[in-house]
Amino acid sequence: MRHFAIALVAVFAAVPAANAETVAIDLPGTLERTEVAYRCADSEIAATYYNAGSNALAVLRFGEQTLVMANVLAASGAKYAGGQYVWWTKGDTADLYDMMKGEDADPVSCAASQ
Repeated sequence: MRHFAIALVAVFAAVPAANAETVAIDLPGTLERTEVAYRCADSEIAATYYNAGSNALAVLRFGEQTLVMANVLAASGAKYAGGQYVWWTKGDTADLYDMMKGEDADPVSCAASQ
């Protein structure tokens, strides 16, 4: 079993960076890490994807927030959920849904920066 650690700096807004902790997750296989910057209508989102076999995480950073999201079932593309948000990527595009706004609310649509 391979061991990898994901350092999450101030994952929760209430935790100052000086008190940030490292989370270690033991997973079999090889870890792939990919960073993608997305441009959205009024903002930017930095995404880091961690993939190890059937296990996948996305860490999104936008504004003052950092979200850790787990991969969930999707009909197409890659879909992640964490807290009140759903992040759904398809090719070079992604949509961020705020589930607190309701299931029919329009997402924030983004495109990968070149």
